[in-house]
Amino acid sequence: MANRVVHFDVYADDVERASAFYQHVFGWSIEKVEWMDYWLIKTGEGEPGIDGGLNKRESPTQGTVPQFGFTCTVNVEDVHAAFAAAVAAGGSEVHKPGPVPGVGYLAYVRDTEGNHLGLMQRDPDAK
Repeated sequence: MANRVVHFDVYADDVERASAFYQHVFGWSIEKVEWMDYWLIKTGEGEPGIDGGLNKRESPTQGTVPQFGFTCTVNVEDVHAAFAAAVAAGGSEVHKPGPVPGVGYLAYVRDTEGNHLGLMQRDPDAK
């Protein structure tokens, strides 16, 4: 099982605001680690996926491209609903939901901290 993503980090200027965003959009559980300035993110139970963490950004983003990191893509049941929830929770539109033929439907948003986030609704019949 080498070379698989097993964790992700979200960098935030405002940790409370970012926590509220991810809890509202995805229902993730976010809890502060007692002994450090870091919050653990639990994305769910009983199905494939990864958990991650949230911490205060040490460097600002530069323009429209974050200074560091990966764009994590979240598997969602309804890409249109997740896209709308992200924008309603204070995120911003990067790319509206559209088809990825044979894979599903993909959208991109920017969270409240300027991080890019992918939203994927799997559908092998997507055209």
